[in-house]
Amino acid sequence: MNDDPYYLIRYSQLPEIMRRVAKVSDRLKRNPTVSVIEATTSVGISRSAYYKYKDAIVPFHATVQGKIVTLSLTLRDESGVLSNVLNKLASLNGNILTINQSLPLQGIANVIISMDTRLIDLDIDSVIEVLHLLDGVDHVAIVGQG
Repeated sequence: MNDDPYYLIRYSQLPEIMRRVAKVSDRLKRNPTVSVIEATTSVGISRSAYYKYKDAIVPFHATVQGKIVTLSLTLRDESGVLSNVLNKLASLNGNILTINQSLPLQGIANVIISMDTRLIDLDIDSVIEVLHLLDGVDHVAIVGQG
């Protein structure tokens, strides 16, 4: 067994220092002109704390970029909703591998989509946000990756 295994943990459950390290990393990634000292000062941690933990925390979307992701969607049983979801994923360069839709019950259809995210420029969290904005999409969640 690996002596240092990985765990998936919600951001809200992270200790405060790890949250701040994540904020610094995100700020540095989004704005390359910001220095480490500026970013660490803005969130109230030392540079040494940042350097100690920066390699230990990675956003989930960074681990699934360029891989196969399986999404679970809850869609309203209305004409064109699934088509809009598929068109949106295609416009983002998502390569749909499989689609499985349940029979709609009480106006709701559950859909499982597996797709290759290699060519998608957005991180998976942004893809989920975009899908949530579509009319008729009630819920989107990642249920698997590979």
